[in-house]
Amino acid sequence: MSTGGKKTHVCRNSSTYDLICVGELSLCRMVKIALQIKADLENLTNFRAQGEDFRWYLKLKCSNCNEETPEFVYLSLDENTPVKGGRGHASLVMKCKLCSRENHIDILRDSIKPYCDKDVGKFATIVAFDCRGIEPVDFSPRAGFVAEGVESGTPFNEIAFNEGDSDWVDYDEPASQSVGVYNIEHKFVVVK
Repeated sequence: MSTGGKKTHVCRNSSTYDLICVGELSLCRMVKIALQIKADLENLTNFRAQGEDFRWYLKLKCSNCNEETPEFVYLSLDENTPVKGGRGHASLVMKCKLCSRENHIDILRDSIKPYCDKDVGKFATIVAFDCRGIEPVDFSPRAGFVAEGVESGTPFNEIAFNEGDSDWVDYDEPASQSVGVYNIEHKFVVVK
């Protein structure tokens, strides 16, 4: 990148973004942020998002002015929007209502992983996002999750949570035991 002879330096804008400052111009570099969950799985394993149309409900924050979305917005692999200037596509492109900066976030397809019975009691990454000018600050698990029974392998294909609820229960007929997902917690971490 040509800087026209102007001195460049990296400065911190928030806890997760480096800005490359060239004179008056600031360019935000890509940052990968992973969503990690911790949950109690009762007789279940391979708890995961299912399908290209799975919706990740997030609250987002602009890294330029720290304005947060008041409501949850969703991203999915099957919806892509062109990025301004013809620089590809992203799962979500949005203009900040406060500072008018166009930011985008993209789901990293290969990062989607299941939360397994061996992960119970600790945080594990279930997805990562390529964030440019915006960062996730909250996650709301909703519909579209699937899992399997630990002993029977019985598929549970319609795991859904009511907004604000982090518990789901059912019964595994072949194994004659209850199954459930309880106490979902989440955090976001910067990954390389």
